[in-house]
Amino acid sequence: MYNKLQYISQGNTVEEQLLNIRNALDNGCEWIQLRFKNASTAELFDVAETAKILCDVFSAYLIINDNVHLAQQLDADGVHVGLTDMNVAAARTILGREKIIGATANTFEDIRNHFENGCNYIGLGPFQFTATKEKLSPILGVEGYRSIIEKMKAKKIQFPIYAIGGIQLTNVESIMETGIHGIAVSGLITQSENPSELITQLNEKLYVTI
Repeated sequence: MYNKLQYISQGNTVEEQLLNIRNALDNGCEWIQLRFKNASTAELFDVAETAKILCDVFSAYLIINDNVHLAQQLDADGVHVGLTDMNVAAARTILGREKIIGATANTFEDIRNHFENGCNYIGLGPFQFTATKEKLSPILGVEGYRSIIEKMKAKKIQFPIYAIGGIQLTNVESIMETGIHGIAVSGLITQSENPSELITQLNEKLYVTI
């Protein structure tokens, strides 16, 4: 079963990215999605190469955001593609059947398309406003998640859905009650003054709440 907590990396430099990734791993995160949007090719490779080593040491998953070829080159655990990136079917052709392919969705139609193309999990959002991502899709909120999960059940579509977008600790219980599998967070962990306590609290809510 996929971890219920995903950390999406932040940082404007190689050093910041690696510091934040190491901090997340040190404090109990077992799933890292490397997201370094404005990096040069060399910078992205440097972070990804070191992140792969770190994740191997911590027995954590490493998912590369957007860059399918980099994920293949470094033998990462998989890739996450956005709504305007390479499609899931093309990514699957490159990475093969064993690798994890996640995809971004904002609607049930997005989810159905990704599912039919062989996607392994979905990052569904945004839950609420977030400054982390530019060009924000329509906000879903708890009711949006509940509605989409019900449509999935009606169509017998079953695979992990992660809530994403501005999630705070106080939101987790109500999100999980919708039937969501887990959450993906970035700034919440990056900016925490006590990430060990925060990650413990998140996992308690994620794995206890039904």
